[in-house]
Amino acid sequence: MHDVIVVGGGPVGLYTALLLRQAGLDAIVLERRTARSDHSRAIGIHPPALRALEAGGIADELRSRGVLIRDGVARSAGRHVGTVSFSTLPGGEKYVLAVPQAVTEEILERRLQERFPGTVRRGVSVLSTHDDGDHVLAVTRTPGGDAALEARLLVAADGARSSVRDDAGIRAPLRRYPDCYVMGDFQDSTDDGDDAVLYLETGGIVESFPLPGGIRRWVVRVGCLMDRPTAEDLTRLIRDRTGVDVDPGTNSMLSAFEVQSRLAERFVAGRTVLVGDAAHEVSPIGGQGMNLGWLDAVRLVPIITASLRDGDDVAARLASYERERRAQAALARRKAHLNMALGRPLPAPLMRPRNAVLGALIRNDAVHGGVARAFTMQ
Repeated sequence: MHDVIVVGGGPVGLYTALLLRQAGLDAIVLERRTARSDHSRAIGIHPPALRALEAGGIADELRSRGVLIRDGVARSAGRHVGTVSFSTLPGGEKYVLAVPQAVTEEILERRLQERFPGTVRRGVSVLSTHDDGDHVLAVTRTPGGDAALEARLLVAADGARSSVRDDAGIRAPLRRYPDCYVMGDFQDSTDDGDDAVLYLETGGIVESFPLPGGIRRWVVRVGCLMDRPTAEDLTRLIRDRTGVDVDPGTNSMLSAFEVQSRLAERFVAGRTVLVGDAAHEVSPIGGQGMNLGWLDAVRLVPIITASLRDGDDVAARLASYERERRAQAALARRKAHLNMALGRPLPAPLMRPRNAVLGALIRNDAVHGGVARAFTMQ
């Protein structure tokens, strides 16, 4: 009988398990993949999440292996619209940290292996879960056969299509958006250094973010989901909209996606608790999803610890967790909706006055700090 089974070995599941083990609980992570993916969809770590990661002792290594983005620059039709400086942010983290998700997962898993060997169990598929009242049961499959594992609590960190959430009978209605994107990583051929750049163009937004190792990520809004885009397709879109030449031969990652969101109607059901994308899927535009999951974890683990280790009645605290985290997820979804609206195609006669208003707002000292805080989840 384990204290906690965490289903899902992504960045949120791994960090939840690390906090649980540090609190003295017997926690394991079940992950169906036999090895970590080198595909990095999430790259941005916002200041509140970076502060949350301090508790796991990994924040310094993340900083050393990432790029500190201190300014976000907006351009349109070759002209400068405005610069949002993060120097006005509260606290010591006056930047957004750009780290590939694969690196983040590697750091988290290594930390767990060094301090709590055997916590992460790869190649384990969870076939079903069941709440038996005083414990939960997870039926698993490995190459060696099927097995049933028991725990006092189950944490679902198995993503937006969570089977654990379904087994718990929790609904998470799907919402689709008319927004599709192509993104890819290339050698950085710009002079933008550590700045993030948003190109507000009539054909749709183009986003550009620095990554470690002289790499730059490009994200381009397109009219519909592209089937098997090539590096040449993406670099042509970038050049046509922004005038920036990117070498397709340097491509190291390529992905196309459409945007959808989910918000679970409950985050707690009996002995099952949802975190991360299992609880709330939001648009990748704005980079909030992974950060939201870590903030779930730091709020949830002390409640679990008080219940399982200290024997406290935590019903009221769990209810508060659910209300607070659902509200934060709903807020993140609204922010993502605004971010996507900002990047949709707009005719030139409307684009120019819209950009003029944006530029004026960014230059207004009273507004600038609020914009910086909004972009960094504060």
